[in-house]
Amino acid sequence: MGRLQKILIPFLGLVLAFWFYSARENFKPEMLKGKRVIVTGASTGIGEQMAYHLARMGSHILITARTEAKLQKVVERCLELGAASARYVSGTMEDMAFAEHVVKEAETLLGGLDMLILNHVGTSYFGYFNGDVGHVRKLLEINFLSYVAMTTSALPMLKESEGSIVVVSSMAGKVGFPFTVPYSATKFALDGFFSSLRQEFSIQSVNVSITLCILGFIDTESALRAAAEVLLVAPAPREECALEILRAGALRRRELYYRYGSTRLPLLLRDWAAELLDYLVRSRYRLDGLKRN
Repeated sequence: MGRLQKILIPFLGLVLAFWFYSARENFKPEMLKGKRVIVTGASTGIGEQMAYHLARMGSHILITARTEAKLQKVVERCLELGAASARYVSGTMEDMAFAEHVVKEAETLLGGLDMLILNHVGTSYFGYFNGDVGHVRKLLEINFLSYVAMTTSALPMLKESEGSIVVVSSMAGKVGFPFTVPYSATKFALDGFFSSLRQEFSIQSVNVSITLCILGFIDTESALRAAAEVLLVAPAPREECALEILRAGALRRRELYYRYGSTRLPLLLRDWAAELLDYLVRSRYRLDGLKRN
C-alpha cells in the first residue's frame, strides 16, 4: 500500500496542477496576428497544418522543406486562407549553411522574426537497430544540429522581438522506445540542448521562450507508413496537434504534451516504476507486424 501511495499521490497532484494551470490559460488567435513565423518541415503533416492555422490567424509565414512543388501548393493555400504574407525556401537540412540561409531569408523577407518553429525530421527506419553509425550521424545532423544552427542564427532577431522558439519533439525523446533507436537519440539530444538553453536564458534574463513539444502517435503520412501496422494505439489528428503546438508557443509554455493522457501521464511511472513503464511501452507493439532488419 505504501508503494501504491507513493505512485498515486504525485499522480493525482500532477493531474490537479495540470487542470488548474490549463483553466487559467487564455489563448486567442489574435496573439499570432501579424507575427513573423518560420515553420520548418511544412510541406506535409503537422508542419503543413501549422502553416494553415497561422494563415487563418493572419501571420506572416516563411515555410521550408525539401520539395519545392509541395511548398508552392502550401503557400498558395496559406494566401487563400488569409495569411498576411506567405513565402517558402526549399532545401535540405543536412546542409547547415541552408539552415542558416532560411533564417537570413526571414530577416530579408519578413524584416525580423517573432517565432521559430522547428519541426523538420530526417527519414529513418522503424525496426531493430541495425548498427549503422553513419545513419545515426546523418539523422543527428538533420534532427538535432540543424535545430541548433537555426536557433543560433535566429537568436539576435528573437532577442529583439522577445520572441519564441518552438521545438517539435516526441515521447521517444523522453522514454526509451524500441524500434526507433536513431530517431530517439536525436530527440533526447533536443531535450537536453533546449532545456539547458532555457536555463541559461533565465540566468541571463533573455526574454525568449522555449516550448518543447512532446508528441505521441500522430496521424501523419510518415508515422502511419512506419508504424500503423505495429502500434496498437490509435493516432491523434495532426490538425488538432498543430493547433495545440501553436497555442503552447503563443502562451510561452515550457512544454506541451499531446495528447496528455498518452504522453505526460505515463512519464510519472518513469521515476516510480521504471520497469512497469518499460513493459507498458513494449506492450504497445504488435511484433508480428514488424519487419526485421
